[in-house]
Amino acid sequence: MKNVIYLFLLMCCSISFCQNQKLRTTALNTKELENNTYIGFDGLGNNYYIINNVFSKQNENQIWEYKNVALGRITSVDYVNPLKIVLFYGDFNSIIILDNQLNEIQKLNLFDIDNTILASKIGMASQNKLWIYNALKQQIMLFDYLKNTSKIIGNPIQENIKYTQSDFNNFYWIDEINNWYSIDIFGKVSLLANIPPFEKIQIIDNKKLLFLKDKSLYCLNNILKTVYEIEIVEKSFQNFYYKDQILAIFTNQQIKFFKLKLP
Repeated sequence: MKNVIYLFLLMCCSISFCQNQKLRTTALNTKELENNTYIGFDGLGNNYYIINNVFSKQNENQIWEYKNVALGRITSVDYVNPLKIVLFYGDFNSIIILDNQLNEIQKLNLFDIDNTILASKIGMASQNKLWIYNALKQQIMLFDYLKNTSKIIGNPIQENIKYTQSDFNNFYWIDEINNWYSIDIFGKVSLLANIPPFEKIQIIDNKKLLFLKDKSLYCLNNILKTVYEIEIVEKSFQNFYYKDQILAIFTNQQIKFFKLKLP
């Protein structure tokens, strides 16, 4: 019975998306880059970079930096809460939590806390918790970083994961056959859609995502079942980031900002 229900949901979510509309952008400004890896920006006017494995936060007036050579390469950065920034060092299964001035406020070595946790994905959740995808058990967990306790939510994920992203209340993942799922903090799993092939992707919420394919950028609206091509003059860029109706596209040399309203 469960398999029948799953197949029905998959068929519903795999309906072909229409692709006959375009979204226009308005060019805003350009920033130069010098051997930096640009990560993105927050709603407070700060830009985030990794420069020679040093995490950097910059605005028009100030630059802050954090480095921890002992933990190796920075695997990922989560700044969904700009006041508590999460750095993940995968080589040492370690998490660093920073304040808004990049002062270290907490250091967690997951092997020291629980040697059954091998994190491959990390994100900030609500109520002093972190999202963790435990690669050893293929399970999603909520980890309380003040109490050093964890709670497994949902069943083990059977498919290989291509991409993950999270916000305070949801953990999203896309599997190897491009099924897009979410799980909330209470353990409710939703199959949102089967999405088109992509090279780069950013999930905006449970209704929309942006993806890069063949040097073109698209917006998928899961509710309207429509894929919109985003009109930008720049055709050679490595990645992008979107927040608060601002789209940034970037290469190794430049970041270009555009105004973009998503449907």
